[in-house]
Amino acid sequence: MSVDKNKAFFGHPIGLSTLFASEMWERFSYYGMRALLVLFLTATFASGGFEMAELDAFTIYGIFTGLVYVTPIIGGILADKVLGQRKSIYIGGLTMAVGQLLLASSAWFHGEGVDVEFRQTLFYSGLGILIAGNGFFKPNISTMVGELYDNNDPRKDGGFTIFYMGINIGAFLSPLVAGKLGEQVAWQYGFLSAGVGMIIGTVWFFLRSHTLGHIGMPPKVKSERVRLILSDWFSILIYVASVIGAIFAVILGWGALPSVVSTTIIYVIAIAAVLFIFSSIFKGTSGKTEWSRVGVILILAVFNIFFWSGFEQAGTTFNIFARDNTQRMIGNWEIPATWFQSVNAVFIVVFAPLFSVLWTALDRKKINPNTPMKFAWGMIMLALGFVIMAFAYTRSTSGDEVRLVSPLWLCFVFLLHTFGELCLSPIGLSMVTKLSPPKLVSTMMGIWMGSFAAGNFVASQMKAISIRLQDALNMDIQVFWLIAIQSAIIAAILIVLAPWLKKMMHGIK
Repeated sequence: MSVDKNKAFFGHPIGLSTLFASEMWERFSYYGMRALLVLFLTATFASGGFEMAELDAFTIYGIFTGLVYVTPIIGGILADKVLGQRKSIYIGGLTMAVGQLLLASSAWFHGEGVDVEFRQTLFYSGLGILIAGNGFFKPNISTMVGELYDNNDPRKDGGFTIFYMGINIGAFLSPLVAGKLGEQVAWQYGFLSAGVGMIIGTVWFFLRSHTLGHIGMPPKVKSERVRLILSDWFSILIYVASVIGAIFAVILGWGALPSVVSTTIIYVIAIAAVLFIFSSIFKGTSGKTEWSRVGVILILAVFNIFFWSGFEQAGTTFNIFARDNTQRMIGNWEIPATWFQSVNAVFIVVFAPLFSVLWTALDRKKINPNTPMKFAWGMIMLALGFVIMAFAYTRSTSGDEVRLVSPLWLCFVFLLHTFGELCLSPIGLSMVTKLSPPKLVSTMMGIWMGSFAAGNFVASQMKAISIRLQDALNMDIQVFWLIAIQSAIIAAILIVLAPWLKKMMHGIK
């Protein structure tokens, strides 16, 4: 590795600063758009929204936030086999910037005489292009963080925690900027600011790429001609244009297909994708130890789904609770509902360094919890947060009319969920880079992101699930209590399985 070791970023390789800031701006773009999405979809036509019912908006939110974690599986495989991580990041960054601009356009062109179907085409194309671009960007920048360290470098978990701070600085700033502009000025300005953030992140990555040494370069290929084609900016722009054109073609053609045909296509693609993924794992994994470690990743990925099915209520039920059930007036000024999306990020930035120090200190004393136990603690914190949220919801809705509750309720819930996130999410990213076979790091990172996908989609359906259970059992089932109980059960299972999973990791902490 040719990275300059005489320079450091908080005691870590200087390349971490490049990846830190690039991811910060990408997350500024993503979380700004995410904070606006449900509120934008449920807003009136007159204000530029689409007047959707809440459950329909939740479903679109869930499909989007789910698919942005599915496409990294494809992006990880392409990076491992063809493009390399760096080129993938350029393709993803430019593509996502275009997607944000299309979302802005879908809000801009509203009013009498404007075809709603045209606006919908712009909107769904923007979402699709964001999903595709994220697939190129997301798994590969996380993989590059792992490549800055040796597997047993004690700084590795701390490095991912610092990287996680970059994610959350972007997540903190974006609702304040994009949320404020979109919610209280015009929706299009919120999405436009998210697009500008993505452009800044891509430019920063280009200007600072020299700090990364040879990390993320394309793998060796047999054909010199192919190597030449894939080694310049022209090829990057070809990839970007191809992705954008493909998404437009899918959006325009999908509505013309009979529902039976479109459903069949989805099932065929899903089955083919699963078979391809497991084929890649089979070819890239050898020996009992590697298979055992891959098994740990796959098992914890299942538990990861349950965590994010609760945590991602932030963009759906929590967002609506902030808008409709929370006292947001300070004198004559109203706090934008989207600003509550920044609370978790503030707590991450404050507490991530403390958790980084905590893991190192516990490791020196040989009492550092193993990865499965850290996951269990994350689920416990999630469950406690939903208990508090359940009480807040009951307090607001128990009377004849809704009573607005203090914003401190939401803030306390976000604090507990932040503690849970710090026990689980950065640790999970680090775990994947440590346990994956060398040839499959990006692929396994893509699979890990796939568990986020399932969690996000399940999160969008939890309110509907609670309603269906309520109808089936003929009893009141509050969604927040449902998630609290589910999370507590999962935590207990993790505690029981932790010793067995630790043994399967074969010495990797």
